[in-house]
Amino acid sequence: MRHRTGLIGGPVGRAAVVLMLLAVPGANCPAARADVAIEQTGRSETLPEAPRSHWIWIADLLLRRSALLDLDRGTFLGMISTGFLSPAAVFPRSRSEFYLPETYYSRGSRGTRTDTVTIYDANSLAPSGEVVIPPKRAMNVLPSANAALSDDDRFLAVFNMTPATSLSIVDVERRQFVEEIATPGCSLVYAAGPRRFLMLCGDGSFLTVSLGADGRQESKVREAAFFDPQADPVTEKAVRYRDRWLFVSFEGFVHPIDVSGEVPRAEEVWSLFDDEDRRSSWRIGGSQHLAVHEASGRLFSLVHRGGADTHKEPGTELWVYDLETRTRIQRIQLHHPGFSYLGETLEFGQSWVWPFHRISGWLLDHVVPSLGLSQVQVTQDDEPLLITASLFSGSLAVYDGLTGRFLRRLSSGNFTAHSIQAPWGRGSR
Repeated sequence: MRHRTGLIGGPVGRAAVVLMLLAVPGANCPAARADVAIEQTGRSETLPEAPRSHWIWIADLLLRRSALLDLDRGTFLGMISTGFLSPAAVFPRSRSEFYLPETYYSRGSRGTRTDTVTIYDANSLAPSGEVVIPPKRAMNVLPSANAALSDDDRFLAVFNMTPATSLSIVDVERRQFVEEIATPGCSLVYAAGPRRFLMLCGDGSFLTVSLGADGRQESKVREAAFFDPQADPVTEKAVRYRDRWLFVSFEGFVHPIDVSGEVPRAEEVWSLFDDEDRRSSWRIGGSQHLAVHEASGRLFSLVHRGGADTHKEPGTELWVYDLETRTRIQRIQLHHPGFSYLGETLEFGQSWVWPFHRISGWLLDHVVPSLGLSQVQVTQDDEPLLITASLFSGSLAVYDGLTGRFLRRLSSGNFTAHSIQAPWGRGSR
């Protein structure tokens, strides 16, 4: 009888029986039944309102999609497929739509390749048009500067690499492919005024490509080198502040390019780090390490301590700079964005009652190993929100963009956070 008492008759055994009964549907309530309405299929939903400044896109390299989130409500609004690898969408300021260069293979990862620029309706997230382009689109792990829209919202330039480099020009108003422009030795693409684009060249110079009224090449001008690619290369993850592109080098030097005039020109170089910072081995870090809030003139930079060539390592702090005075005005201590598994947040006591729910944040920030912060983005409104993320988690950390105060963690529903875009709001391009 002892073995019966130990297994069934004792308190542990009785608890096990209760748990098993509770696990059987209807066992604890024999009369219960589920009246579940039959789901209606084939419906086409639209977003509840026009896009807002606190709506952001999070791309997922594994799921090949981009998810739309509302940061204020912490809700998932929708998603779009992004094709093979995850490029970043391009958003016009004058139309309620956006453009996404995509690549598809007829048999998944092989077969006939088709490259397109898909036009999406910003309210329904449904494709409203498609332009087939040459199957040469560059497919990089990081989507920075693979496509750019001219400042007049008319022509989209898609960067190609086969490994020969070129631009595919699409007239997004007429929804037609215009032409391919060869750009030997120069890569990536940045908007630089109405019907004009910049490209980075291997010798440290930049190429200016200007288009005519029909979108065809009008001129190509190679400018003088503005950085030394051997001594201190710049990263391709530049950010735009009004009429200036800000390129930051591996060693933390900012190289501005002014695109407001007839000829783009490189401006005076300045540094993110002072002598003491450099003695302490502070460096830039991350795969999307810069963000600009245009209205306040603030530059946000992910930084970490490390040796040479560690510019891709995640950031541990976020430093804030005043772009008018070119001085650091704030250091933000970063919080763990949280873990996710198969798109679901892994909670550490999130549902516990106060004060025990605070243990969750403490565990994440002080005990759980950090994955590091690889992405930063900021919304473009008068009450901006900062968002940080890790490449290997779909969870996000949200801060007040003016004070740096940590606000909350959110789940995007993605497996990973490949890139963050905050396209809507004042000053967005």
